Amino acid sequence: MVVALLGRLLAAERGRLPPWLAVAMGGGVLLYFSLPAEPPLALAGLAPPLLALAVWTAARGPVLGWLLGLPAAAALGFAAAAWSAAGQPPMPDLPHGAVEVVGRIAAVELLPEGRRLTLEAARLGGEAPLHRQLRLRLRAEDPARPVPGDGIRVRALLRPPAPPAYPGAWDFQRAAWFSGLAGSGFAIGPAEIEPAASGTPGLAGLRSGMEARVTAALPGAAGAVAAALLTGGQSAIPAADLAAMRDSGLAHLLSVSGLHIAIVMGLAFGVLRFLLALIPALALRLPGKAMAAVGALAVGGLYLLLTGAAVPMQRSFAMAALATLAILTGRRALSLRAWALAAAAVLLAQPAALLGASFQMSFAAVLALIAGWEWLRPRLPKPGAGRAAWGRRLALAGFGVVATSLLAGAATTPFGLHHFGRLQLYGVVANAVAVPLTSVLVMPAGMVAAALMPFGLDGPALRVMGWGVEAILAVAHAVAAWPGAALPAVPIPAWGLGACAFGLLWLCLWQASWRLLGLPLLILGLASAAWQRPPDILVSADARLIAFRMPEGLALQRLSGASALTRESWLRLFGLAAALPLPKQGALGEGMLECQPEHCRYRGLYRGAGPAPAAILLRGGAAAEACAGAALVVSAEPVRGRCAAQRIDRFAVWRNGAHAIWLGLDGVRVVSDRAARGDRPWVPPPPVPRGVPSQDPPAPAD
Repeated sequence: MVVALLGRLLAAERGRLPPWLAVAMGGGVLLYFSLPAEPPLALAGLAPPLLALAVWTAARGPVLGWLLGLPAAAALGFAAAAWSAAGQPPMPDLPHGAVEVVGRIAAVELLPEGRRLTLEAARLGGEAPLHRQLRLRLRAEDPARPVPGDGIRVRALLRPPAPPAYPGAWDFQRAAWFSGLAGSGFAIGPAEIEPAASGTPGLAGLRSGMEARVTAALPGAAGAVAAALLTGGQSAIPAADLAAMRDSGLAHLLSVSGLHIAIVMGLAFGVLRFLLALIPALALRLPGKAMAAVGALAVGGLYLLLTGAAVPMQRSFAMAALATLAILTGRRALSLRAWALAAAAVLLAQPAALLGASFQMSFAAVLALIAGWEWLRPRLPKPGAGRAAWGRRLALAGFGVVATSLLAGAATTPFGLHHFGRLQLYGVVANAVAVPLTSVLVMPAGMVAAALMPFGLDGPALRVMGWGVEAILAVAHAVAAWPGAALPAVPIPAWGLGACAFGLLWLCLWQASWRLLGLPLLILGLASAAWQRPPDILVSADARLIAFRMPEGLALQRLSGASALTRESWLRLFGLAAALPLPKQGALGEGMLECQPEHCRYRGLYRGAGPAPAAILLRGGAAAEACAGAALVVSAEPVRGRCAAQRIDRFAVWRNGAHAIWLGLDGVRVVSDRAARGDRPWVPPPPVPRGVPSQDPPAPAD
């Protein structure tokens, strides 16, 4: 009976079944990345026979074929992720001290102060060229003005990709593994530039030249934002303006994506169709709409390459290509199937993109917009005819801006909470002004400027574009200054984000009333932070930051050279804007943390019956005297001498990375970054001590 009921439900939803195959692909990618150890590559071979079985079954029974297609699609996603990981070049060991770097410049990014270069085939101290790229920041006062294709010789300090700020945090090393990055660094001497013999190459040179022209014509923040809209690079935008755009809910305008490519292709389509209509011989003999659509797609492809082909742009261009195909074949241009095909294409090309905020927020926003439009379209009033029709059209246009902002904002809220721990409360107001400005003034003027740059006539168009950008920045700063514009919030955990994502998919992909079952999942996911107990103690990967969770906030011991990025990540984890300094002497939290010059004793926030075990932070005192009666000893330096308590010290984090500790009646639970990530290709192997190995026992790693 249950099987029959399920069969009837699925048969009624037959048109909605294909998009779930892309969802299953994403599930296979997530399965690969959730494993504690690298699976045998032979498992990727399961995908072809499963796909063949699903196709064979679908020819005889579509619903049964779809049911078999779900595991087949998941196997395909798993295989794509495994093959992508296995195909990456190994991570090199970068020198610890200063080294001479020689390489070819692949890209140049403008910074508020100076330039950042991406180098290919870099040689370090005369060694063999690296198979991965390096990012190198020049000194702010360096007079060199390199362009892509030039050679460079400079003395620099390099560092490998940073490990996660805490167990479970964003994995920079995994992102670098899949992006082909070996590390980054900064120059400590002047750069020697060798101009390219054959001139500046292709799109990299075009992008660099456009950025230079735009920033020269529009100095300051307006030029940096205008360059970002045309070329995709945000690195030159001043921090204050970037923060205002983020806090006002307008940061999506800086990340070139669907809105931008829609404007570019829409304008190109209109101009090409108008030009074809001006020539009667062509207008009467050729399909003007189809030709304009193909031409607009070519313009969109050039814009995709010019802006660096980020994940949102890949999704947007894939959907634009499908929309063009729909126009050519007389089908509906925007649909959930197009959304699913775009997602599947990106997952096959870049499986690791699924884990990033860019992929998640981009596809969630478009999914909500398509499903929302399908639901709203039959319920909207018709504009009618006559003068009253114009008023209705304007009202519908205003409603569309507000509805679009609400739908996209609601769909991306869970992902923003998980990745950034912030809530933008006035995004609808800011977008109601900024999005029309971008669509009507900024991007059209930018396109005209780009078309006139080869002739040197882009100045007037850039000035118009600058006026629009300055208005957007004014809106961003005004809205960001409103009370509570951007509130820090405790991030929802990974399982909560999964509940939200599946709830959103269930709500948007089905048509029948059972789609409403997605709402409880969304609510559960949004409330998941209430069931997540954050760590009582955090120790950074270099032990220069040690934090204790308190009722008043986060008490932080910060030593010289501590990472500001790690500190910000910790504050985001706890939903805080600032940390409390650890007192030299005294108590916090009604005696929960008691400090003396030599050590601090911490009892934790355990709320169960009975006292929780105590932890000791050593601050230079003798270990044997301070750790009496403690269940855990934490220290920024190696703990020497005898101490019966479990310890997390400089040696422990050197071996296993950052540590998170929970105190409870059942004892002390310690999770290291190495234990959380497992044995994966992007996780560096345990370090080997130089000289005589330490006699200290290895740190626990649950």
